[in-house]
Amino acid sequence: MASGKALLLIDDDDMLRCSLVEQLSAQDDFESVVEAADGANGIDLAKGQAFDIILLDVGLPDMDGRDVCRTMRDAGVRSPIIMLTAADSEDDTVTGLDAGANDYVTKPFRMAVLLARVRAHLRQHTQAGAAIFSLGPYRFQPAAKMLVNEEADKKIRLTEKETAILKYLFRVGNKTVPRETLLDEVWGYNAGVTTHTLETHVYRLRQKIEPDPSNAQILMTEPGGYRLNP
Repeated sequence: MASGKALLLIDDDDMLRCSLVEQLSAQDDFESVVEAADGANGIDLAKGQAFDIILLDVGLPDMDGRDVCRTMRDAGVRSPIIMLTAADSEDDTVTGLDAGANDYVTKPFRMAVLLARVRAHLRQHTQAGAAIFSLGPYRFQPAAKMLVNEEADKKIRLTEKETAILKYLFRVGNKTVPRETLLDEVWGYNAGVTTHTLETHVYRLRQKIEPDPSNAQILMTEPGGYRLNP
């Protein structure tokens, strides 16, 4: 499994949370493990940063974890969410899945079991890159680095960086991503590139995908960054 993944852990049990952060951080799978002790903070973190996977406790002090999950999905968070619960009834599981969770792990659990579930969902989420997404008049195929406008019988080939820009913006939903964040996500930290490089790529991308590049309708410029208008 490739390194560089980011995990968000939301759990109010201080002892369990600290233990999980320590054990997960020791794995090669994750570049960062971010923690939150309540639902509100967890939601803010999930909305402000793209995580590869989220571990979410059902019993939080300020709100039900299933409501946290539902709020995240409504906000456009697409990361796999595994719910942690002391309850193991079928009703609890169904309610959590209906709220948008991908899986359930019942406490107490063995670390090996949790890691196996986490890795399985990371693989599935990565493979979803082969999926096809709707973007304006196009079908966006990240794996093929292509946008297809069937109505106009038009295929637009994208570079690797152009694909990565669109893929990241699509992944965070209809939210503005700061230039520096997008630069780090696409080119990597310490890549020695500036926001001018990003702006040049966005300019070229607009020339390809926008009917009128001077009046962007798909790849929008917002104060401090960019967002997609799907």
